[in-house]
Amino acid sequence: MSKLRVTWKKSAIGYNKRQRMTLKALGFRALNQTVVHGDSLVIRGMIDKVRHLVHVEEVAEE
Repeated sequence: MSKLRVTWKKSAIGYNKRQRMTLKALGFRALNQTVVHGDSLVIRGMIDKVRHLVHVEEVAEE
């Protein structure tokens, strides 16, 4: 199973509450923070909702 490295790149100020709550659900606390998640449909859906605020990289598993 591959992993996704997600970095929060743009502030959520001015965006609706659902998008801010999605960032929180992904585990973000601060701007420019990076979190790693397993690649699943649930995580991909959450990332899709805030794709304009985050940067995603696929991490090769060793």
